[in-house]
This record gives sequence, structure tokens and C-alpha cells, in this order.
Amino acid sequence: MKIKVIAFYLPQYHEIPENSAWWGNGFTEWTNMRHATSLFAGHDQPRIPLHNNYYDLTNASVLRWQTDLAQKYGVYGFCLYHYWFQGKLLLEKPLELYKELQEIKFPFCICWANENWTRSWNVHSENDILIRQTYGDESEWRTHFEYLYPYLSDERYIQKDGKPLLVIYRPERIPRLRERLVFWNRSARERGLSGIAFASQQRDYNIAVDEAGELFSCQIEYQPAFIRNRLENYFSKKNGVSCVEYDGAWNEVLRQFPLNEKSVPGAFVDWDNTPRKEKNGVVFTGATPEKFQNYMKQQIRRTRDVYHTDMLFLFAWNEWSEGGYLEPDEHWQYGYLENLRDALNDI
Repeated sequence: MKIKVIAFYLPQYHEIPENSAWWGNGFTEWTNMRHATSLFAGHDQPRIPLHNNYYDLTNASVLRWQTDLAQKYGVYGFCLYHYWFQGKLLLEKPLELYKELQEIKFPFCICWANENWTRSWNVHSENDILIRQTYGDESEWRTHFEYLYPYLSDERYIQKDGKPLLVIYRPERIPRLRERLVFWNRSARERGLSGIAFASQQRDYNIAVDEAGELFSCQIEYQPAFIRNRLENYFSKKNGVSCVEYDGAWNEVLRQFPLNEKSVPGAFVDWDNTPRKEKNGVVFTGATPEKFQNYMKQQIRRTRDVYHTDMLFLFAWNEWSEGGYLEPDEHWQYGYLENLRDALNDI
């Protein structure tokens, strides 16, 4: 079984009017990275992209570079975040550019990141909401499906069991979830697809007991968030910053067994969200590309032998402000990419 490593992909590397209004003119994810500082001895910040490649995702050459690089080092495809607020789109240009550039033969799928945007950068905060995630009725469901259909029907789109794979970040927050998914499935079949393979991303959605559970094909163990409640034994403070041992976090990932037959395993490169949250962030300490290779080899084997699936979701391709990225930086160069390739080759 050939394991498909699918890396989550953040599109927040181009200017949009909303971000400029909320955070200051010209804001992108790179703004956080340029302001990052080392908060304790040995803290690997600021992290700088190799050759100061602070790219703009509205540039087609960047997407060509990213997909060529990912393919060269064994990444199977990207899972791109999609932001839809009852018809209002944000950060849609990279995904639309992907659709336009048909010469790029690299698989992709979509994750609807259905969360409020808040000023705190805290996904659990309901305070100071910049744009609220709202949900409409059947007419909105239809509009949303019609926007998604050209992607779902793209020949490069990642499928499961002959159906396009659509990831939903927080299904439990969607009112009338079952009705929406049934509507989308019916709409997909009416347009010539075999339906849609729905996947949940966050652990708060329990496929086993939810009334819409049978409509989901996959329950992704999104790491390291999935094991966040088991990290207390690896926790410490350094200069007031919360730190977690990288090895300990990975050990917990490798101790995780499938919750049910729909479980899809996850993996992570690293974690450090202090560029966004400064001293209120969390840093995983002790990460190296060599350790990453060792843990990835184990998780790839477990994907095949324990989970009995060919999909492994990885955090992440380019989550720079949360420390989860495979893209080359000034410190490790191509180290994480090279060690991912070697882990795949070893298996």
C-alpha cells in the first residue's frame, strides 16, 4: 500500500482588504513571522524562509514552486483551507489560482475552515469577533455547493472510494448538519459525481454517536491538537513560556489507536505559535529533522498496519506562524523535506 501524505496548506500569504483593516495595511502571515523573537535560551525564533522567500500566493510561480517541491520530496497532495461565511469568501485567491493552473498536476482537496475569525488568534475565543461564521438555509447550501463543484470535479481532486474528499474543520458547529450533507450529496450526484466523501478534522466531532455520523467517510486525527489533552507530563515553563517536549508529544501520537474504522491518522512537523501569541503561545522543544524522520517512519507503518488506510494527514506544508511547515528555512534548509522523503523511501 502506497501511503499518501496529505499536507494541510494555509492560504494566508497574500494581502486582502479585510486583513489590512483588521491588522494593519499589508498584513499577511509573514507579518507575524517578521515580528517573531526568541523568548528563551535555545528558542528557534525568528524562523526565516530560505533565501528570504517571503512569497505572495497570488503569484503563479510560487504555486508551481510549492507543488514541484512537494512532489519531489514525496508529499502526495495538499489540503487547502477554504473560508466561506454564508457566501462571503476570504483568502480564496490561491485556491482559485490552483484551479486555473491546469498544468500543475498535483493532487489537492479542500477543508472548509468553518470558524469565527477573532482578534485573539485563539480558535476557542468568542471575544472580539472579526467575522462570524454563520450558516444559511437550502439556498445558501446550493450556492456553496456551486462554488465548490468546479474543484470537486477537477481531475486532480483527491478522492476516497471514487468520491471527492471534502474535509470539514468543525462539523459539530454546523446547524442542520445532516440535512446539509444529504443536500450536497444529492447535488453532487445530480452533477455526475458519485457523491462526496466527507471527513471531519477536529476531535470534538464524534462520528460514532452523532446523527450525521454515517455520512462521514473519515475522522481525521488532526495532530498535534488531537493529543493535546495528554501532554501534561511533558510540560514545562521557560521564561514564562509554555513548553512541551517534542519527543513526548510524538510518543503520544504513536500511542493513539483508531477510535473507529473511519479513523485516519495524523502527524506533525513541529509546533510553535509564539509568532502569533508571543509569550501566551506554546512551543514544542527538541524538534529536529532526524527525529521527525524516525517518528514519521513509525506513523507511516501504523497508517498501513494499524489504521488500514492509505491516507496520512500532516500538519503542515506552510503553517509558519504555528511552527508546522515543511518548506525550507534558513536554519534547517531542506532538512524536514529530505527526512520526509527518506521516511517514505524506507517504508
